[in-house]
Amino acid sequence: MASRPAPGCGLAPRCLWLLGLVLLMDTSARPANHSSARDRGGHREDNEILPPDHLNGVKLEMDGHLNKDFHQEVFLGKDTDGFEEDAEPRKSRRKLMVIFSKVDVNGDRRISAKEMQRWIVEKTAEHFQEAVEESRAHFHAVDPDGDGRVSWDEYKVKFLVSKGHDEREVAEKIKSNQELKVDEETQEVLENLKDRWYQADNPPPDLLLGEEEFLSFLHPEHSRGMLRFMVKEIVRDLDQDGDKQLSLSEFISLPVGTVENQRGQDMDDSWVRDRRKEFEELIDANHDGIVTMAELEEYMDPMNEYNALNEAKQMIAIADYARSVHEEF
Repeated sequence: MASRPAPGCGLAPRCLWLLGLVLLMDTSARPANHSSARDRGGHREDNEILPPDHLNGVKLEMDGHLNKDFHQEVFLGKDTDGFEEDAEPRKSRRKLMVIFSKVDVNGDRRISAKEMQRWIVEKTAEHFQEAVEESRAHFHAVDPDGDGRVSWDEYKVKFLVSKGHDEREVAEKIKSNQELKVDEETQEVLENLKDRWYQADNPPPDLLLGEEEFLSFLHPEHSRGMLRFMVKEIVRDLDQDGDKQLSLSEFISLPVGTVENQRGQDMDDSWVRDRRKEFEELIDANHDGIVTMAELEEYMDPMNEYNALNEAKQMIAIADYARSVHEEF
């Protein structure tokens, strides 16, 4: 990432400042009812057993919305929490200097696309390892009899307990096939979760998940089968004409009820521009104006090194733009 040295300022610190600016700028506007906010706002115990709608390091969320934090996540990895909006600038700068030196493998004080690609792949692998460890802990938490397999009913009990239901009462009603009284929203979530449970249940299906299957359930971004299921869900939600593929107009369509005022309209206009660019330049591989399930699956694969290289180039381009804007002032 080339830059002219400023008087009294080394090249590396200058690039670090630019990277910091990029990470702050890259929270692009989008409709207010996005899923990542719902996930961050949930209770910790809910998130421990509820598969996230917002998936770290994946470009699209479960509902097909762009992951506005994607570039931050793939660059910072597990260090994302150290860069809150109100973080002390010097502290953030020092952290970025450490990260920059790790990305800059050849020590030339520039980050090339290949170096950024390597870093992105490394951060993705790091996320996968964390997911495995987290899933293992959660698996044992919902496997009370310790038989190495979790039934749908066992998971359902833990999920409803996290929603405030009495564990003994829920377990007894499930065991005796009595009706469970839950609100409409919880019932809808349970139905969606059961669909995902079926998808994670490898043949022969028995509704019992082992540790690897449970990992696919909690972290579908790391399972080819579950990634395919996510793609089907996204296409189902966005596909308006039922042809099982997405046109540009379908992909950029705004969710109903997201525009409440002019400020909201301006945010939504920016969000639409981002989605149009993503569709035309990255997802629609053959540029025929249609995104197939295969193209969408390839685009969402977090372990795809070709995608990682494209993201690296995109991040460097954004950084260069941020630098040029800064130098104008």
